[in-house]
Amino acid sequence: MLYLGCHLSASAGNVAMVRTAEQIGANTFAFFTRNPRGSKAKPEDPADCAAAVEALNTGGFGPLVAHGSYTMNLCTADSDARAFAAEVLADDLRRMAALPGNFYNFHPGSHVGQGMETAVEQISAALKKALAPGYPVTVLLETMAGKGSEVGGRFEELKAIIDAVGDNHLGVCLDTCHVYDGGYDIVHDLDGVLSEFDRVVGLDKLKALHLNDSKNPFASHKDRHECIGQGTLGLDTFKKIINHPLLRGKPMILETPNELPGYAAEIKLLRAL
Repeated sequence: MLYLGCHLSASAGNVAMVRTAEQIGANTFAFFTRNPRGSKAKPEDPADCAAAVEALNTGGFGPLVAHGSYTMNLCTADSDARAFAAEVLADDLRRMAALPGNFYNFHPGSHVGQGMETAVEQISAALKKALAPGYPVTVLLETMAGKGSEVGGRFEELKAIIDAVGDNHLGVCLDTCHVYDGGYDIVHDLDGVLSEFDRVVGLDKLKALHLNDSKNPFASHKDRHECIGQGTLGLDTFKKIINHPLLRGKPMILETPNELPGYAAEIKLLRAL
C-alpha cells in the first residue's frame, strides 16, 4: 500500500482533517500538535478525537505523522527553555495518546555550542521522562540537514539518542530534502543510503518519510524544500523512493511549498509513478 499525504491544518478539528485528506486523495496526513512557531495548543476535544479515529479506520488510512513545534529545542543551552521544551514534549505525547497507533515526529534540536554528546544526553533525558511503559504512540526523530549545530544530520547521532533512551517506542522519519542536503546521495545511490541507514540505525526503525525536493545542491547543509520534481532531487528520485520495496507501506508526507490544490496534484503525480 502507498500511503501519501501532506501537512493539514488542525485548527478545524481532527475529523475535518480526515475529510480534507480524503478530498485531496490522501490516505495519511501530518498535523502540528500546537502552534509550529510557538507553544500554544488547542483545548482537547475527546469526542472529536474518537470520531476521527473511527473515520480513519473506516477510510483505510495509514498511520498519521504528527509534528512537534519547531521551537521545541530539547538541547538548548538555556536551562529554563530546555525545561519548558521537555514539558511541551510530555504534553504533546499525553495528547497523542488519544490517537493511538500513530507517530509523533520532531526535530531533535540544536546544541548551540554545547557539543553533540551533551545534546544526546539532554534529548534522551527528556524522552525517557515523557515516555511511559506501553505508550501507544511511536516517537520519531527526524533526519536533519546538519546546518549549524543541528542534531540529526548524521545517522549516528539519531542512533545515539535511540540507544541512550533504550526504548522501542522510538523510530526515525527520513526527510528526503534533509538527507540529500546533509550529504546522503539518495539521487545516485538510494540503495547505498538505505544500506548505510540499516547498518547504523536499522531499517526496522525507519517508520515514515517526508517527501521534499530541494532547492539546494548536494551536501549543502541547508534546508529549503522544493516541489516534487522541481528541485535538485528530480522526479526520477521520487519514482525510485515510492516504488522501493523497503519503503512501501510507510506513510510518506509532503512538506513542499504548496497549498491544498498543489498537494492534490503532487499526490496524483506520485500515484501515477
